[in-house]
Amino acid sequence: MGGTGAALVTGGAGFIGSTLADALVAEGRDVHVLDDLSTGHVRNVPAAATLHRADIRDVAAVASAVGAARPSTVFHLAAQADVRRAIAEPAFDADVNINGTLSVLEAARAVGARVVFAATGGGAYGEYDGLPIPTPEAAEPRPMSHYGQSKLAGEGYCALYGRLYDVPTTRLRLGNVYGPRQDPHGEAGVVAIFSGRIIDGQEVTVFGDGLQTRDYVYVDDVVDAFLRAEAGPGDAILNIGTGREVSVLDLVRLLGAGDPVFAAARTGEIQRSCLDPSAARAVLGWSARTAVEDGLPRTREAIRAARAS
Repeated sequence: MGGTGAALVTGGAGFIGSTLADALVAEGRDVHVLDDLSTGHVRNVPAAATLHRADIRDVAAVASAVGAARPSTVFHLAAQADVRRAIAEPAFDADVNINGTLSVLEAARAVGARVVFAATGGGAYGEYDGLPIPTPEAAEPRPMSHYGQSKLAGEGYCALYGRLYDVPTTRLRLGNVYGPRQDPHGEAGVVAIFSGRIIDGQEVTVFGDGLQTRDYVYVDDVVDAFLRAEAGPGDAILNIGTGREVSVLDLVRLLGAGDPVFAAARTGEIQRSCLDPSAARAVLGWSARTAVEDGLPRTREAIRAARAS
């Protein structure tokens, strides 16, 4: 489906990155993972992959790993993805998501590799009067967090490297990705958090009225998009979502959480976020295949099984 040469996945010890690394190994590829293990786990890295433990901000270390791997494609998923930390420490967020992306682009340029970049959908578009829902790529991005802004800057640098150095880059604006390997502790998606509390026999907490919506896309479908993007056009921005709004209360019901506890709404939270995936379907032949009615119980049970092992 994708390429045939070596592949390097930054953030490949994390939730999405390790699932992608598994898929690349299954294709028989020479797979390299670059991760500093600050949020990822060694146990997630496929046994057949080569792990390079490094911070993406370490220019020399990234160049060394990419130089050793000589990948045809670098899948860049490593990021500072904690919105609350981004607001509290904006310089740190920018350092990882902008300077880290620059070091990856420089290393890819040096070996002639393509880059597939994990961008953000809702974080980039933000929320404002007149924003179409579902949101197409042509909509004006107006981030409402430092995280969204830094990831959008990373997109811009990808485009720049295409213009200046002919580095092929595809930027995938992801919806709210969920699935097995999400950690219900710490900074994880609400699906994993709710699943963890259900497994522990605890009530789930809903902030606000629970009617806020997101576009929840299953991790296996996202991995399929990354693989297709590798063989796709060398300069594209594509939404990777389902085009379906799902509310927090929908999640509570579909996960079988029982009656939630309601808490005060969180300041600045986006109320509606949903991506129009039409372009990805036209350009990559991609569409999400997993409905939340199937993916949510699968995720809950995968987290339960991981707890028991």
